[in-house]
Amino acid sequence: MIVKISRGGKASGLMHYLAGPGRRNEHETPHLVAGSAGLMSWYSTDELSTSDAYRLGMHLEAPNREFGVSVTQAVKSFDEEAGTLRPTGERRDAHVWHCSLSLAPGHPDLDDEKWGAIANDFVDAMGFTETSGKAPCRWVAVQHGPSINGGAHIHIAVNLVREDGTKADTFRDYKRASTAAAELEVKHGLEVVEGREVGRSARPELMRELAAVEAGETTETPSARMARTVRACATASESEAEFVRRLRREGLWVRPRFAAGGHDVVAGFSVAERPAHGERAEWRAAGKLGRDLTLPRLRDSWGKDTGALTGADAHAAIDAADEWAAAWRGAPTVRAEAEPVEVTGEDLRRCASELADLNKSLTSISLRDHAAWAEAAHDASGVLAAWSLRTEQTPGELAVASDQLARAAALHRREMPERRTPVRTRSAASTALALVAAGSGGRAGQALVVRQLIVTAKALTIAADRTGQTRQLRRWNDAARRDLETVATRLEQGARVTPGVGRPTEAQRPAPALPNELQRARERAQRGRDGRDHGR
Repeated sequence: MIVKISRGGKASGLMHYLAGPGRRNEHETPHLVAGSAGLMSWYSTDELSTSDAYRLGMHLEAPNREFGVSVTQAVKSFDEEAGTLRPTGERRDAHVWHCSLSLAPGHPDLDDEKWGAIANDFVDAMGFTETSGKAPCRWVAVQHGPSINGGAHIHIAVNLVREDGTKADTFRDYKRASTAAAELEVKHGLEVVEGREVGRSARPELMRELAAVEAGETTETPSARMARTVRACATASESEAEFVRRLRREGLWVRPRFAAGGHDVVAGFSVAERPAHGERAEWRAAGKLGRDLTLPRLRDSWGKDTGALTGADAHAAIDAADEWAAAWRGAPTVRAEAEPVEVTGEDLRRCASELADLNKSLTSISLRDHAAWAEAAHDASGVLAAWSLRTEQTPGELAVASDQLARAAALHRREMPERRTPVRTRSAASTALALVAAGSGGRAGQALVVRQLIVTAKALTIAADRTGQTRQLRRWNDAARRDLETVATRLEQGARVTPGVGRPTEAQRPAPALPNELQRARERAQRGRDGRDHGR
């Protein structure tokens, strides 16, 4: 089940919405499926009227009026500079706890008896009933048909003022609700939400973008293009410094985010496409582009081949710091690296062999080692992204397949895979980035690579099936495999792929990441802070 929680200060207003037509007239026959003790004996399960909804809201808030107790919540606003929510110092009435429990789209709907059992179990688990050893809260569960995306769901409204005037505890309610939902999935035989079970989920904004592109509703967004470029460069690089250089060679502006207290430690980064003259650059934090693209996770992938920290690692850290500093100042890269001018058939056969080794290694991964499977999806997606950058002038099957596999790589918890011999795909990705024309290396060699990537996508789908993961994840992997089958067939039949855009021209090379005046102001401010810190 998918859980969404919100807070409010007017139960009658919430009940009026739940019993009403909805924002898009999607509510159908709203009715009660469960409620606190005594409530279900007063109201039937017939369709709720507006007057019924108002009376229910007043009934829920009776303890507030009787004891004069208020429950408030801090008001927060989004700080664009810090990228986080910060308290404004104000507080608002928030005694109504509202939660929706949704089944996955396509999941068979449940009858009212089943929904009622789920609602009762859920509020028990949240500590809102007498099973907590405290006075119960007043609550009600409403069902009003599927949502716009087709998912059946119920709404639960709880008054946080208990029957004796004490306040219910909402500490870590999101975590507790997620845990309760996971237990109910098992108890009631519902489809498991894999994003909660193993920590995999995609950013909502990227999910919407992907769905829109698949439906042909819009052209590709800057976020999708940048995510694919970052993923390709990360997979093709064997060090952090090389990664920064590749990003800049691909025409992206790069802005490091330094840890508090100086410019010595880079904690994250953002990228932007070079804007048209007179327009502002639209920066995207790496973590917003993809959960597998945050700097800590990319460092995990680059560091796993080196083992324990060595002198070479320290040198690599210094090399990376120099490249980040150059990107921040808008200076040229510290080192210049030349890519191969042409890719031969032998290069592509070596690339296919490397991917075959990756696929062989997948057979030794535990089905419960979700981090390792996500890592394999990340690597395969990176190879496809790199190939798409060089062989697709507009996003095609390779780009879409890369994006699909990227969703399978999106663990929102940072996990390290179980100990095993790592298999890297750097050579395959860097070979793809070296492609300068669709026919480079021959179509037969390219078909060999695609066939190995099909095996990878199939292995990911089988793993999802065997671990009972969501239909959504299996759909992503299956879609990627279908797109790759189309590409492979086309190559094997001798059809030409749309020529790629090639390497960025000099006119496309990145300018300074920040205007010179702003850059100098930031440096002066940092020197001032450093001086004050030293004086202490």
